[in-house]
Amino acid sequence: MTYQSPMSHSELMAALARVRHVALDMDGTIYLGSRLFDFTKGFLQSLTQLGIGYSFLTNNPTRSIADYLTKLAGLGIDATPEQMYTTSTATIEYIKATMSGVRTLFVVGTPSMEAEFRNAGFELTACNAASLPDALVVAFDTTLTYDKMCRAAYLAQQGVPYIATNPDRVCPTDLPTVLPDCGSLCKAIEHATGRKPDIVIGKPNPDMLTGIRRRHCLAPEEIAMCGDRIYTDVAMAFNAGALGVLVLSGETTLDTALAAERMPDVVARDIAAFGSLLREARGL
Repeated sequence: MTYQSPMSHSELMAALARVRHVALDMDGTIYLGSRLFDFTKGFLQSLTQLGIGYSFLTNNPTRSIADYLTKLAGLGIDATPEQMYTTSTATIEYIKATMSGVRTLFVVGTPSMEAEFRNAGFELTACNAASLPDALVVAFDTTLTYDKMCRAAYLAQQGVPYIATNPDRVCPTDLPTVLPDCGSLCKAIEHATGRKPDIVIGKPNPDMLTGIRRRHCLAPEEIAMCGDRIYTDVAMAFNAGALGVLVLSGETTLDTALAAERMPDVVARDIAAFGSLLREARGL
């Protein structure tokens, strides 16, 4: 199987011909864990040759933008800060745009993520702080401690404004383990306190794609969102009015894609197969 689509071939080619920018999920799409897929560099080169821009999006806030750029460089991919968008960035932008009185935060996140928030002007409180912070932010935290989890649950129980960076249940990995992600941490807090986050930032929330549209002056139909998850990547594409492209190189299987309530606009074996479709849509 190279690709599947609910559209006719001519409809699909017309939709792909309109694409001017590809938003790329990272883990499970261009690499898996610490392994770059063999076809990634060729795909990115093909986009450049076609005159199609691209950005990297991730629901994983454990690293700063600088850290992600360093990781990409280590894998042989040159990228600029303007090509990176993480849920830390989106969360910071959301708080500043809609919660103007928020200055202090309790963050369940890695030191790298905490640094992003401090650099944005927020004060981060400790587990043993005497006073309540202005807001609680829960993220995927590979440095999670029991004390952090207890403090987060207490703050949620006390009614502190509660933001989750992303809904992912697990983080993809090529290691023989399971990495519980932000969605699983929030589910634990909910089980302990009965409270869900007030808002979940990141995919499938369309804000990251909206930011890309503004940066590059694009119409919704000129963006293709490409990722390995229906409930985050493809759902965000649909929520933003963009083309939803699912690749089968990560979490989702073909059977799951075909059984989805709304099938992705494109289900491709991987980004190499998606790249072939983009070239075909341009007569190449």
